[in-house]
Amino acid sequence: MTRFLVVDDSATMRRIIKNNLKTIGFDSVVEADGGQAALVKIAAGDIDFVISDWAMPEMTGLDLLRAIRSNPAHAKLPVLMVTGIGQQEDIQLAVDAGVSGYVIKPFDPTTLAEKLHQILGQPAERG
Repeated sequence: MTRFLVVDDSATMRRIIKNNLKTIGFDSVVEADGGQAALVKIAAGDIDFVISDWAMPEMTGLDLLRAIRSNPAHAKLPVLMVTGIGQQEDIQLAVDAGVSGYVIKPFDPTTLAEKLHQILGQPAERG
């Protein structure tokens, strides 16, 4: 079972993403309200996939991604950036930092499912 870590400073957005994950069949979800809390949970182990917001105080999603990629123990951990930032140069920064995928807010469960299945190497289910 894939265990997700949803990282967002907004409790509402974490809940939305968590509900979307449940809708598409992923029930194992933990949350972090920022990058530092996320790094602690990742270091503790048992996280298979990170879904992170970009715009967060103290540590941005991009900084979190770079921290994950710089640690050899977690360098291959899939990271999906979910954000309202859709500028091409920002997307390129995330790609250069090693992001696994990118979804622009607002999104629906179908879009999230397709991106997750693409990253996980599984066919997307059509409902």
